[in-house]
Amino acid sequence: MSVTLTERAAKEVQKIVADQKMPGEMMLRIGVAGGGCSGFQYALGFDDKFDAKEDAKRDCFGVTVVVDKKSDLYLDGTTVDFFEDISRRGFTFDNPNAQKSCGCGSSFHA
Repeated sequence: MSVTLTERAAKEVQKIVADQKMPGEMMLRIGVAGGGCSGFQYALGFDDKFDAKEDAKRDCFGVTVVVDKKSDLYLDGTTVDFFEDISRRGFTFDNPNAQKSCGCGSSFHA
């Protein structure tokens, strides 16, 4: 698996975990799902389950990131960052496999 978080994204994930008082063993699960205006949507969520046969796992700045092997095919080389300015805030995806993405950046075509 080569999905990575930037340090800024990892700090935001840690802040969410602390603010919501989640257990320390929670992992950030990153995946793709069908849908969106470009074919696939990015999925971010928290999970406490890991299956070594189905998932890949790595540590990024103290955050355990889990990606299922099917999603990993579409996310290989992706960097997840966190962006915040006066008009918007949220996680962004720099995916080298995306041939086309929608204007808001939440879906892509591979």
